[in-house]
Formats: sequence, structure tokens, C-alpha cells
Amino acid sequence: MELSDPRHIHIKDYNYDLPDTKIAKYPLEERDNSQLLVYKSKTITDSRFSSITDFLPEDSLMVFNNTKVIQARLHFKKATGAQIEIFCLDPYFPHDYNLIFQTTDHCSWQCMIGNLKKWKEGILEKEIIINNETVLLKAERIQSAGNTHVIKFEWNNSQYTFADILDAVGELPIPPYLNRDTEEKDKETYQTLYSKIKGSVAAPTAGLHFTERTFENLKKKGIQTDEVTLHVGAGTFKPVKSETINGHEMHSEFISVKRETIEHILSHKGNIIAVGTTSVRTLESLYHIGAALEQNPNPETLKVEQWQPYNGCNTISKEKALKNILDYLDSHSINTLLADTQIMIVPGYVFKIVSGIVTNFHQPQSTLLLLVSAFVEGKWMSIYNHALTHDYRFLSYGDSSLLLR
Repeated sequence: MELSDPRHIHIKDYNYDLPDTKIAKYPLEERDNSQLLVYKSKTITDSRFSSITDFLPEDSLMVFNNTKVIQARLHFKKATGAQIEIFCLDPYFPHDYNLIFQTTDHCSWQCMIGNLKKWKEGILEKEIIINNETVLLKAERIQSAGNTHVIKFEWNNSQYTFADILDAVGELPIPPYLNRDTEEKDKETYQTLYSKIKGSVAAPTAGLHFTERTFENLKKKGIQTDEVTLHVGAGTFKPVKSETINGHEMHSEFISVKRETIEHILSHKGNIIAVGTTSVRTLESLYHIGAALEQNPNPETLKVEQWQPYNGCNTISKEKALKNILDYLDSHSINTLLADTQIMIVPGYVFKIVSGIVTNFHQPQSTLLLLVSAFVEGKWMSIYNHALTHDYRFLSYGDSSLLLR
């Protein structure tokens, strides 16, 4: 395999046996009581997450993804008795997360539909109760493309927003591999303590281990923190089905980064530790956005394409890339970078900003496992074999790892 063309990577080389008994179906009672595997200089150490500060370099800046999981599944029942599930993925109109949650009578979403064969046409209706008032919610399919559909929602009480609608009757979309129904307590346990910006359909699960005690310990050690936003899409669970990764289309996700955060990263001279693969994707995307601005300072849209990092044009420094973004924000008189990223981080990728990752243990043959392998320079198998033989719990509600260079 030549690193110069990572598209020829065979996904079968990133397979391992994950017994169902190793998948954590529920979180621990205490978030920071999970096991922590520390990988540094090709050496593995076993610890507890509550002790993570013992292993962080003192000059670290930890970057968290502050996205919040929305109750994105809506259930309708037709007059025939057929159950239809609508899974809201991305805003369609208005095409802005903040605006769509504030709409007060109608909005449209890109959605997936469960039991689609039972909904050929017509408008679905559902009566819901908000503050002891009955609200009639309607759903109409207005456009379809492949497995996704544009659904127009309307409701008859303008004092309530679409955020209110989801909060009242939406179901939190826990990962499919948990093989269980969403429970009431998932509304709390499947959110990070610092989640605040609504938009994800899956949690940035590396952050689930952090507690108030953890943040106090970070503060005592002088570890700096900051936040970015990447709204996690359902594509994060999409398996790689092609023989080589060249045949896999990476999902696109919305990112938002404040000017102050970009300045913080630019001025920080020590290690930058990304909490979760979503933070990795956001931070590394910043570099490639800045590199693209070097070629075209005034593009129509800001987006990192799937294979952009491998096109040989990313030769400027991290500092220059971030300064290009700040210049772009200045020229457009805005204080927050809004962009989309389709970045695919696989073995052969050169990390530009991130020097450490906090992450859980991921599914076989997944793009997230490819990202981990890229960071540990192909040593993922030894890490995962250790975790499997030392009773680590896997996937979203499982244990954690700290990967350092």
C-alpha cells in the first residue's frame, strides 16, 4: 500500500472480531469511572478516566465538540395502523441549524424514513401535547433522492418552535448497534456535560466520560480548554461496503468555529488534544480550509472535500492556514467560521493541528478506525487487541483511550 494514494487501502485490513459481549449497552453509573487506555511512544498503560490529567502534557490545550444531540426521530401512525418513522438528518429550509429550530409554523428537513413502503403519498398527522395544549403536527414528503427525502413539517400553533416540537415528541437516536430501544435516561447519559448547540443525531461519545471533577482537575493542572461545533450526522455509522476506501462516499457535516477559538489555537505553542474524532475532523478541517483560502481567498462556499488533504497542495504552515481564515472572517465582517467538511482521515494522512486524541473504541471496518490508525501510524491492532484482552468496553457507551504521539 502506497501512502501517496491512500484510496487503494483495503477495508478488510481494518477488521477485527468484536463480540457482542464487548459492546457496552449502557453507560457506567459514574462517567469518569471508565477504563482509560493510554498509548504513548508505542507503549500502552492501563488506567481510569478519572486519572486522565496524570497523562496529559502540561502545555496541553483540549478542544471539545459542544454539539447537542437532538431528539431526531419522529413517529407517526397512519389511519391504516402503519407506523412511519421520520429521522431528521439535516436542515433543508431554512438551511441553518439555529434558524430551523426557531421556526414557528413550518420547516423542511432532509430525512430518512422507516417503513417507507407504507407511505406512498398523503400527509401524516400527529396530535401532540405541549404545556397542556394540543398541537397538530403534519408531515409531507415533497422530494426524494436515493435513501433521503425532504419532509415539510407544519404545525398549527405559532407560539411553539420546531425545537419545542422535537423536545415534546422526538425520540433520541441512540446508536443502532446497541440493539435496544431508547430509554428515558438516555436523554441525559447520551449527552456530554458541556453540550449546548443543538444539531447532532449522534453524540460525540469521547466526551461522555468528562465530569465536573475532571474539569476541576484539568484546571488545577493548568490544562487549557476550548470548544468547536461539529454536528454529527447519521453517516458516522455508515459502514464502508466497498473493497477499497476509494469507493466510499464520506458524509458531509456542518462545523462552526468562533474567531476566538481560532486565535487560541494559533497562539497556543503546546500540544492540542482533540476530544473525540469529531473534534479531530473539525480541527484538521480548519487547516485545509485555510490552505484552500491560500489558493482562492474568496470562495463561494467553504467546504473540505473528501480527498482534498491528499492532493499535494497542502504545503503551507498551520499558522499561515489559520491566519488565512482570520483574514477571511475580517474581509466578510463575521466572527464565526461556518463550513462543511467531508474530510476523510485515513493512513497516510499528515496531521496538521492535532497532537493527541481522546477517543472510544470503534467498530471494525469503520472510517473512525481508519482515523485512529492514521494517528497511531498503523499500530491500531496492538491497541485493540490489548483492549479486547483486558476487558475494555467498546463503542459509544464504552471505555476510553488517550492517544499521544
